[in-house]
Amino acid sequence: MKRHIDAWAVNLSLAALAALLFAASIYVGRGGELLADKFETISAVDRDIAWLILTEVRLPRALLGLLVGATLGLTGAGLQGLLRNPLAEPGLIGASGGAALGAVLVFYSGLAAGTAMFVPIGGVIGAVAALAVLYLLAGRGPSVVTIMLACVAVSGCTGALTSLALNLSPSPYAALEIVFWMLGSLTDRSMTQVWFVLPFMGVGWLLVASTWRALDALSLGEDTAATLGFSMRSVTARAILGTGLAVGAAVSVTGVVGFVGLVVPHLMRPLVGQRPASLLLPSALGGAALVLAADLFVRIPVNGPELKLGVVTSLIGAPFFLWLILRTRREAP
Repeated sequence: MKRHIDAWAVNLSLAALAALLFAASIYVGRGGELLADKFETISAVDRDIAWLILTEVRLPRALLGLLVGATLGLTGAGLQGLLRNPLAEPGLIGASGGAALGAVLVFYSGLAAGTAMFVPIGGVIGAVAALAVLYLLAGRGPSVVTIMLACVAVSGCTGALTSLALNLSPSPYAALEIVFWMLGSLTDRSMTQVWFVLPFMGVGWLLVASTWRALDALSLGEDTAATLGFSMRSVTARAILGTGLAVGAAVSVTGVVGFVGLVVPHLMRPLVGQRPASLLLPSALGGAALVLAADLFVRIPVNGPELKLGVVTSLIGAPFFLWLILRTRREAP
């Protein structure tokens, strides 16, 4: 009973932290500017403009931070449980690379100049295409090793094609726009984009969450899971398809925000234990809190352009990844 109480306490604490950071994301602007100060210092006529900024600029940014962080944390925990590999993360299956490639092709073709919605549409199409290739490579009833090899192959191909598009970009300005988009950011996003990604993320979350019992069984081995009545083919399909839809939608709107899906589950394990099922919800809440905190960090007053969100998460995640590798080597027999 104490274990369940502790798990609920952790989840409630993480939910409160995410809610606090969400409110701060709406309240605090670039350079530490406070929303209340803006409303107090403008005339009544201009308050409509301020309200528009609140609902069309800050609210979408905060909502996307919440949704993208939850997506990366949840899918990271799901993949680590599925592959039984502590180094697994959402970018591993190629969904992030496929979404980035789809969005880059939209920039490359010039369609992005028509409407901002072409970029996320291209990203989702790219993510789904990457998952289709992954399914064809893995074949029927794939083993964990086959899945990982297929993931590496898809990720490598999407990365190479993205580099090729950058290399052949007809304009240095277009290439620069692509590079800045790929760095990852929540800046200048709209509620239209929030509503666009929400269905994909919702379906993806449900698919990943539906594997929670199977993930616990898989921690005892594939044969044990099969004995308990779980189909590896069904579990793998749900986990990978759910991850692809949710992460593909996230990347299609924000660009690549790395390492969140790797770091957060490891931070949550000491709090909730090693069971993959008990890790899903805390990782989703922790991922939301981490992305919102990182997005608040990029608004700190600095001389020069605003830092990109993906740069900040990489600066956090890369040293953590190296430490994790060194710890794994020390613990190896």
